[in-house]
Amino acid sequence: MLVGRVGRPHGLDGSFVVERPSEAPERFAVGARLFASGEEVEVVSSKRAGGRLVIRLDRPVPRGAALEVDRAELPPPEPDAYYVFQLVGLRVEEEGGRELGRVVDVEPGVANDALSLDSGALLPLVGECVLKIDLEAGRIVVARGFAPEDG
Repeated sequence: MLVGRVGRPHGLDGSFVVERPSEAPERFAVGARLFASGEEVEVVSSKRAGGRLVIRLDRPVPRGAALEVDRAELPPPEPDAYYVFQLVGLRVEEEGGRELGRVVDVEPGVANDALSLDSGALLPLVGECVLKIDLEAGRIVVARGFAPEDG
């Protein structure tokens, strides 16, 4: 599971800014193990600089590389909370059965996150819009009035 990306270098010792870091600070603590470019790496330095997370790994990795953790290491989500990977690929339908598309991503927002669908629709990930998430059935039901009407 993606927890960040290798960003611009910070200093001369191999440290770099983590782009879009996970909200779980323990993922980047000294001694934490990650995968970068498919190889296991260890965090050897971690700090904040200018409000941004800066880390150094035990070996160089290319800029833009995905920083990931094994899904098996993730704690179970809290009730009514989901990991992005659990939502990607789910069918989205409006109350009444109108198919809206499939989730391709969850985009972070200032006020709330949003479900990005393969149809181009962007739906707010809030209780007024998302009525039901059924992982076993592979679908999300949303309220009417949030998705664009068909032409």
